[in-house]
Amino acid sequence: MKDIFTGKVVWITGASSGIGEALVKAFLREGSRVIASSNDSEKLEKVASECSGLKGSITCVTFDLSDTSGIEGIVNEVVQHEGRIDILLNIGGISQRALLIDTPLWLDRKIMEINYFGTIALTKAVLPHMIAGGGGHIAATSSITGRFGFPLRSAYSASKQALHGFFETLLIEHRKDNIRVSVIIPGRVQTAISLHALTAEGKEHGRMDDGQKGGVTAARASEQIISGLQRNKREIHVGSSELLMLKIRKYLPSLFFRIAGRIKPM
Repeated sequence: MKDIFTGKVVWITGASSGIGEALVKAFLREGSRVIASSNDSEKLEKVASECSGLKGSITCVTFDLSDTSGIEGIVNEVVQHEGRIDILLNIGGISQRALLIDTPLWLDRKIMEINYFGTIALTKAVLPHMIAGGGGHIAATSSITGRFGFPLRSAYSASKQALHGFFETLLIEHRKDNIRVSVIIPGRVQTAISLHALTAEGKEHGRMDDGQKGGVTAARASEQIISGLQRNKREIHVGSSELLMLKIRKYLPSLFFRIAGRIKPM
């Protein structure tokens, strides 16, 4: 990371596990002042205790992305305590494992509320403080399925595709304010995302996808993300060979639909 993140105030959601946790530890090793957030206070405190010997400082702020009613107050408290926010990494979210026809509308709304509205609510609350402080870097986590539809992920894919439109507009409108914007596009990463993915009944899927087991580690994903942030990449691709699907969808759409159509529902 060189030393460009030393002393920076970095807010990371989804920080209690997976990619978010790996990013917390990576930034702390470089001496950043990390605000770690998720909806699980016990897991956050466990992450914090594991980081006690690292160079930077960590503050845990618990809130739920599905409830944005108090988000401005939370942001104001963080800014009052830390003085500023230099980097916001929107990592938190939830996935889905259900056929479109079986997914009730309330579940579509729940996934959209967490992945889209929760993310943009925090971003909108942080943005004025960043502008007042002279700029900053905001990143949002999409997915390769945020670039195309995919079986069992209709609401998840839709929520992630919506983020692209929002954050591209953010970049265009606020480049003049020194606001840098990145969209993170993970493929297969060894995290608990498929374990906690929601079924048509709104229950946890409870098992890791076979393809995900062979994905890159969360630590490797965090390295790829940090490298992209350093280079101010507008899109940060995270993963391995599965990222080829992005090119297939773009340049060989007929082949993409044949491949996707062969995937059997679980």
